[in-house]
Amino acid sequence: MSVETMAVPKQSSNLIPLAMIAGLFFIFGFVTWLNGSLMPYLELVLTLTPFQASFILFSFYIAVTVFALPSSWVIRKVGYKNGMAIGLAVMASAALLYIPAAKSHWFLLFLVAQFMMGAGQTLVQTAVNPYVVKMGPEESAARRISIMGILNKSAGIVAPLVFTALILGGMSGTASKTPSPEEIEQLADNLVLPYIYMALVIGIVAFLVRISSLPELDLDESKEEKLPLREVFQFPNLVLGVVALFLYVGVEVIAGDTIGSYGRSIGYTNFSILTSITMACMVFGYILGIVLIPRVISQQNMLLVSAVLGVFISLAIVFGSNESTSISSFFSFLGMPAIPNTILCIALLGLANAIVWPAIWPLALSGLGKYTATGSALLIMAIAGGAVVPVILGAASTIVDRQTAYIVMTPCYLFILYYAAKGYKLRSWK
Repeated sequence: MSVETMAVPKQSSNLIPLAMIAGLFFIFGFVTWLNGSLMPYLELVLTLTPFQASFILFSFYIAVTVFALPSSWVIRKVGYKNGMAIGLAVMASAALLYIPAAKSHWFLLFLVAQFMMGAGQTLVQTAVNPYVVKMGPEESAARRISIMGILNKSAGIVAPLVFTALILGGMSGTASKTPSPEEIEQLADNLVLPYIYMALVIGIVAFLVRISSLPELDLDESKEEKLPLREVFQFPNLVLGVVALFLYVGVEVIAGDTIGSYGRSIGYTNFSILTSITMACMVFGYILGIVLIPRVISQQNMLLVSAVLGVFISLAIVFGSNESTSISSFFSFLGMPAIPNTILCIALLGLANAIVWPAIWPLALSGLGKYTATGSALLIMAIAGGAVVPVILGAASTIVDRQTAYIVMTPCYLFILYYAAKGYKLRSWK
């Protein structure tokens, strides 16, 4: 996509628009990583199997693939700022839909709400990402992208804590038993007010975006070269990169969003805030990457290290024990019960995952030239891995126990390891 013109304000006047965009990235992270607490909540209230619960993630992430291209069409019709406002309005409507879903205990309605939330977020992200690059000098764009990424993951630390405080409300002790009908009704009632607040906040943000002075991007789509999709398949580094990214998003979602369900399944009482630990590990890894790349280590070697770490940690989950770790005293200091080894390993996957996304992108797009835009679209669609791989985990848990089912992550990390070692270098299929 060629940028012809853009009404860019002076650097000194960029602060408010950037702050608004930063707030949107925090909202994205809050909504996305809330799934980690929503899964065990629905397992508890609706007595779902792990396979059924995996569709909570599927319905959210599949919306990215379904609405990626339609979002571009909407933005071309209404503009970037209006596109953001419309997407936020859809997200606010989806938040309200969780309320009748909870009161009726209707799982299908939860899935519809998840799908709507993912669709709205896809539209907003499609509109907002170009602003991060264009709202300032291009030479400092990477720094702005890194800050937005940290905000997104930091929201993943906050969201489970808020969910636990407002919705579970001290009822996390039901982790090791089936809740009574009265407890189920109480849990459903607890969902109402927080989602009303969420809808109000997102709705207010939508209104503020609509009336804001955020500059409109003026993009000339008519000059964009239309390239057949089949042409990009001549680049092995792109095709293999799409596969690697698909698998990566799958294991990232598993690490962040299934840790609470797994914790509940083994009787860990503070299961609803475990996603926060995974996200904290991910934020640490993100900061580590910003400091080390490329001064100390190249992004390719960092990807290699991350993949090796992912292989070892995924195997440690499968073959580890549910006994408490030696660092339990740290979490006891935070007021949490001792954390079993397997749960800690799932959380540490956040550290292994942090650098994978930013490392795969430049390697996959290297040498594409005029095919870069098409390649980027394929990489975005690889987010569908967050829908598919957790369902495979859920299906595996119906065949083996939940701990052993995590073995599905090991082949994913092995493929990422292959890509980091060799796949990204390939420039021909011959």
